[in-house]
Amino acid sequence: MDTLLSLRVFAEVAEQKNFSAVAERLGLSPAMTSKHVKHVEARVGARLLNRNSRNVSLTEAGAQYLQTVRPLLDGLTEAEAQLTTDSLSPRGMLRLSMPVWMSNPSFAKILTAYHQQNPHVTFDIDLSGRKINMVEEGIDLALRVAFKLDDGLIARKLAEVTFQMVAAPKFLDSFGRPKTPDDLNNAPMLAYSQVAADGRIKFGGEEGMDVKLRPILVSANESMLHQAAVAGMGFAMLPNWAAQNDVKEGRLEVVLPIVAWPKLHIQAIYADRSYLPAKVRSFLDFLAGPDGFSSVLK
Repeated sequence: MDTLLSLRVFAEVAEQKNFSAVAERLGLSPAMTSKHVKHVEARVGARLLNRNSRNVSLTEAGAQYLQTVRPLLDGLTEAEAQLTTDSLSPRGMLRLSMPVWMSNPSFAKILTAYHQQNPHVTFDIDLSGRKINMVEEGIDLALRVAFKLDDGLIARKLAEVTFQMVAAPKFLDSFGRPKTPDDLNNAPMLAYSQVAADGRIKFGGEEGMDVKLRPILVSANESMLHQAAVAGMGFAMLPNWAAQNDVKEGRLEVVLPIVAWPKLHIQAIYADRSYLPAKVRSFLDFLAGPDGFSSVLK
């Protein structure tokens, strides 16, 4: 059998988790698609996919093998395309994972501006702050503000995000408006589990002080914390980007606006590949450029 075709079939089935869909896409019969995968498994001497009548999933060996062969296949595809065009243009589906708080008009404008320049790139976006297996889930890029990297992943810093403490006016009317960071000690907090699950926050930059609030709601979903703050449940640390409209329209107030709040970096997380596909490389460069995050993170 054609081993290269078998590798392509394996990679497609591993990412799509569907033999029939891959067979239709590649113009093969379901039986032949299965034979190609078995051919790869026979060559490597390991079971790469778990499959039954309903589900297809990668084995541990399959995930490791996919991480190795996918960049090779991507590189070969682009090398072949390079022979027929002087300038390889980004194209294909870009699978992206990003925090819920990035679901806003500003980021939508960034996506629109990129797509206008690169009309052959489409997006499949997962909105969550959860920890993901990028290889097994077929994710090209994960945008995170705080993220502990797994082995085999690398990160590129794209922009700096300033956070601020906010609360609803009706909550502040009842609790009182803090005048110093000390006034926040033991105050009810809506805590982001990826950054301050214990309620401890450092104020005033490197030479600042620690303040310990009392978490009454802990979540990795920034949208939940945001909505609870608007409802008047407690104090929340939110990115300026996410809170600015509610502050402008009076649903939230900035607490201690003169304090130097924590700053974190938006990072692009991706598999450690020696060669990035044009769609990934061009999107990374766009996000880091003047029309990317810097255009909206004021």
